[in-house]
Amino acid sequence: MRKVVLFIAMSLDGFIADQQGGVGWLNGQDVDGENVDTYSEFVKDVDTILMGWNTYRQVAEELSPEVWVYEDFMTYVFTHNRTDSAEQICFTDEDPAALLRRLKTNQGKSIWICGGADLVGQLMRSDLIDEYDISVIPTILGSGIRLFSQLPEERKLALVRTQNYNGIVELVYERRYSS
Repeated sequence: MRKVVLFIAMSLDGFIADQQGGVGWLNGQDVDGENVDTYSEFVKDVDTILMGWNTYRQVAEELSPEVWVYEDFMTYVFTHNRTDSAEQICFTDEDPAALLRRLKTNQGKSIWICGGADLVGQLMRSDLIDEYDISVIPTILGSGIRLFSQLPEERKLALVRTQNYNGIVELVYERRYSS
C-alpha cells in the first residue's frame, strides 16, 4: 500500500497560517542563514497530492500565479465550488477519506497531504496518515489556523528522525500501530 505523508510547516505554537491565512512568516531565523532543501528530497517519493480549496487558491493565486508548481504530480483539490478539472488537477467534492482509501490501493508512490487544516483533521479522524513530516518554524504567531484539531482519541507516533537548520526543526514521525 502507498504511504500517506503529511508534509507541512507550522509555527512553534502550532499554526499553519496567520489569522488572514498568510504564510509570509515561513522562513528561518536568519535571512541569510543556511537552509536545507527538504522539499526536493521529499517529493522524489511522491506522485499524488491532496489539498483543500484554500491551500489550492493560495498556491495558484498568491505563491505561484504564473505556473502550477505541482505539474509533475496528480493533485486532488477538495472543494464544493464548481470548478473544471485539468489534466493534472482534479477538483472534487468526494469524501477525502473515501478518496484516499481508494488511492492507497492503486500502484504508485507516496501520497502527500499538502494542507489545509480541515483536510488534515478529517484524515486524522479517519486515522489515514502514516507519516508526519513537520517543520517547526521559529515563530510564535499567537493565533491563526491551527494545524491539529481535536481528535476522538490520541494518536501514538514514533520519532523517525530530526534535522535542524537556520532555527527550523524538522520532525518526522510514523504512526505506531497497535500490536
